[in-house]
Amino acid sequence: MEKVHGHNVTVVVSESGWTSAGSGEFNTPELAGTYNRKFIEHISSRVGTPKRPGQYIAGYIFAMFNENQKPEGEEQNFGLFYPNMEPVYPVF
Repeated sequence: MEKVHGHNVTVVVSESGWTSAGSGEFNTPELAGTYNRKFIEHISSRVGTPKRPGQYIAGYIFAMFNENQKPEGEEQNFGLFYPNMEPVYPVF
């Protein structure tokens, strides 16, 4: 960014998440919960990045709800909650 004079551009993680179900052994509620808890912990800590330590990074979890209208598989299962508003796994 510095090469194109963008040194004042803030970092935003626009979407981050982990699927809690689907194909494969790494799609579990436990792993999704761990990923999202660590993501929140990192963003909240204001550690920043190696290039910009101590800088605040905005981050957004994908997605709030599992999407039962999507085709079966991983894409349905990124939510923190089921469509009935029950949590998929504990985050906080």
